[in-house]
Amino acid sequence: MDYRTISVEKRGPADWLTLNRPESLNSINATMVEELADYFGRLFHDAETRVVVLRGAGKAFCAGLDIKEQGNGPAMFGGGFGFQGWLADVYIRMRRCPQPIVSLVHGAACGGGFAFALASDVRIAGASARMNAAFIKLGLSSCDMGVSYFLPRAVGASVAAELMLTGRFIHAPRALATGLVSDVVADDELEAAGTTIVAEMLATSPMGLRMTKEGLALATDAPSLEAAMAIENRNQLMCAATADFREGMAAFLEKRAPVWQGR
Repeated sequence: MDYRTISVEKRGPADWLTLNRPESLNSINATMVEELADYFGRLFHDAETRVVVLRGAGKAFCAGLDIKEQGNGPAMFGGGFGFQGWLADVYIRMRRCPQPIVSLVHGAACGGGFAFALASDVRIAGASARMNAAFIKLGLSSCDMGVSYFLPRAVGASVAAELMLTGRFIHAPRALATGLVSDVVADDELEAAGTTIVAEMLATSPMGLRMTKEGLALATDAPSLEAAMAIENRNQLMCAATADFREGMAAFLEKRAPVWQGR
């Protein structure tokens, strides 16, 4: 697709995806939903793209749903739930794609924008970042777009309940203290921070990286230690059968950087 509300810059095997409606704080409209669904839907079978960086253009990450445009477009089906189900599927596609997603959050990340950050694997906040479950401020439930699933797993039940029941903002320092983000940097250092972590991810084997994202997601919901270990054992046996594992072992012994072949 020729995207209009997002832009994708390919930097080798990493995609830098920018939400690109700065005039409306990158708020979510129907076109953005269509384009994000297309982009993340294509990633599942994309062997070339290994990491995705998600960020927002202008003054904010994403201010949530564009209420002014809501209802102006054609009716959506969204799995029987209309626009609700259509947008919700974007977050499912984000979690389903095998590439780790790194969100660089600055300014407002509200409602559905907050959910974009939560659906990512790693979140790095700029000093200006402020995030909230804005849905409840509009007369809705804060249980929306996966927030009720993602947030308690990120910060624990009590902090999640506080944020969701009030809609209050969590700012960068507390986001770091609660584990919601893994680092806080100055806004103008976000790209450099993203570049660093992407480089470290790309220094790992392609299969190892993908299977770690998958295994971590499965282990988070595993019913027991034995179930989590079953996934770990499966992942290790599959990775150990690859040429990249043999290369990784050789490189370690020879004290050099490995040259991954993706097989």
